[in-house]
Amino acid sequence: MATGRMEFHADSIMQHTNFSFVFPNDVEMEEVRDLRYYDRDARNLILLHGLTGTDTDWLYGGIAQQVSIQYNLNVFMPTAGNTFYLDRGYCGGNYCTFIGKELPEYLRTTFGIKMERENTMIGGLSMGGYGAIHVALAFPEAFSACIALSSAIHMEDMASMMRAGSEEAIPLKMAKELFGDPDQLVSSDMNPQVQYRRLKESGSEIPFIYLACGTEDDLCGANRAFADFLRAEKADYYYEDGPGRHDWFFWNEYLDRGLRYTLPHVFDKP
Repeated sequence: MATGRMEFHADSIMQHTNFSFVFPNDVEMEEVRDLRYYDRDARNLILLHGLTGTDTDWLYGGIAQQVSIQYNLNVFMPTAGNTFYLDRGYCGGNYCTFIGKELPEYLRTTFGIKMERENTMIGGLSMGGYGAIHVALAFPEAFSACIALSSAIHMEDMASMMRAGSEEAIPLKMAKELFGDPDQLVSSDMNPQVQYRRLKESGSEIPFIYLACGTEDDLCGANRAFADFLRAEKADYYYEDGPGRHDWFFWNEYLDRGLRYTLPHVFDKP
């Protein structure tokens, strides 16, 4: 297994930025629980951090190395700040484009990795769970699946808090900079429901979505509501929740569960 951290200049966000990576290139097979994952080439997982996080979170708090070994995954973990992985519409502020287009192209050319839709997925926790869904639906040609954990997908609640001047979730000025007019938020493409419906209406391929949230997490209601939306849309998705809070105990368990469900469902079908 190889791990590392790189810095490169990203045009879409107009700055030097970091990403960490894990490659399962020299794994001892006695470490692996299920050898069938090594009967094919490595799959790719772009894994996103949450609010206040950075590219090393999934290495030091999470299980990026363990899932790389167990499931034969190239794991890439970028830094994107407190941006919710949104495009702001100008060069220097396009974080969705950075994650969904520029980063995969850089990884492809730098490492010589085949990063195509059929072998690539995206995941994340909290803000990164929202980001994984948003980026996957913005770039469905790049990702076959996303794994979204404890996703900050409460767009209606966010709009209500902004209108009320609440700073319960994030500072109000920050929310306005990120999401703009709260009266337009729910109907904009910052709302994954809007993104999903547009893809469905256009006949585009839509990534599989795995959702999970802890039952003691304040975001559980919003995640259940999004699962209800996907069910009504007859989407290809899977939702589960279980005892847990907004913490690494839950995210590590359910990243593993999400991969155990998603890989055979999407990538490693019999």
